[in-house]
Amino acid sequence: MTVKAAKSAPGTYGCLEKRKNMIRFNIPPCTGREMENVRKAVESMHICGDGEFTAKCSAFLEKNTGTAKCLLTTSCTHALDMAALLCDIKEGDEVIMPSYTFVSTANGFVLRGAKAVFVDIRPDTMNIDENLIEAAVTEKTKAIAVVHYAGVGCEMDKIMEIAHRYGLFVVEDAAQGIMSTYKGKALGTFGEFGALSFHETKNYSMGEGGALLIRDEKYIEKAEILREKGTDRSKYFRGQVDKYRWQDFGSSYLPSELNAAYLYAQFEAADEINRARLARWDQYYRLLFPLMEAGKIELPHIPDGCVHNGHMFYIKTRDMEERSALIDFMKQKEILAVFHYVPLHSAPAGLKFGRFNGEDKYTTRESERLLRLPMFYQLKEEEVDYIADKVKEFYGR
Repeated sequence: MTVKAAKSAPGTYGCLEKRKNMIRFNIPPCTGREMENVRKAVESMHICGDGEFTAKCSAFLEKNTGTAKCLLTTSCTHALDMAALLCDIKEGDEVIMPSYTFVSTANGFVLRGAKAVFVDIRPDTMNIDENLIEAAVTEKTKAIAVVHYAGVGCEMDKIMEIAHRYGLFVVEDAAQGIMSTYKGKALGTFGEFGALSFHETKNYSMGEGGALLIRDEKYIEKAEILREKGTDRSKYFRGQVDKYRWQDFGSSYLPSELNAAYLYAQFEAADEINRARLARWDQYYRLLFPLMEAGKIELPHIPDGCVHNGHMFYIKTRDMEERSALIDFMKQKEILAVFHYVPLHSAPAGLKFGRFNGEDKYTTRESERLLRLPMFYQLKEEEVDYIADKVKEFYGR
């Protein structure tokens, strides 16, 4: 049996190619209004950064997160790079982080000469184990970089308490965390800096893009200068100076207005997209729960106080061999399911630029068991039914 993509309403997903038989792992979100916004941006004759749509996206994020300032960036990677610069990371500093993450979490810090100090994860959430952080603190520690895996918040109360006690910066890699909260507060707004992603695999996308969230107003001016090639151009556009000058080091971190125009169409439908993803996530959980009860698989855990965004649905198999067999089986059934990160501490660059503090009890083991199922805005109810049925078929053999 092959389930084909359900037909969309006329004009709803006009910017997407018609899907073949394979149920893809991801399809970039598209509401149908993206090209209209892009056209408006082109007609405005302002297609470089910081135009009308950039301002609208920033205002949306500031309102929905409560952050003091949001700056759109060309990627989440660049937002993390900016955070490392704003933390004044220098040669010889150490930054504590999980090993189970994307390379961007570490790159911004090691580019500035810091050592990545990897700490084991919690097996229930795949987030950094907050109870192991303090043991990794040394006189060289400058910051803690946390990752909110699958849009599920880390234990930020404990992490912030440690950071305050030792005088450390906290940078939140909230690439997967937009619309998620921890105890009622948006992810990315606890630490001094938070980074969001609008890559094509994320809940809201501009192709490539991100945002830097700044909690404390004292960092805003420096961040604006850093983002605008080291100039006070932002002040000039606000009429605060009569000409802009080179003030400090910087680079070009602002995205094109065309990207922002594309993104804003999804922000206009943000709640609808969020509800759709959560509905499919809940459906997966309900359908696969009997397999968990039978001890065949493990399902995601959402701790009390955390509200997630349906960014990802994963299961955990018995081991890597079983996961590989399941991936092959799903591919035969025209379903693309994928694994995720290879832990950074085991990679060549991780061995060169970092060290693992303590025991790797869960990071490697859990990473080898985790399998991600298709999850995207346009995923249909009947497709999730089919995917879950095939997972059950595999375990019923």
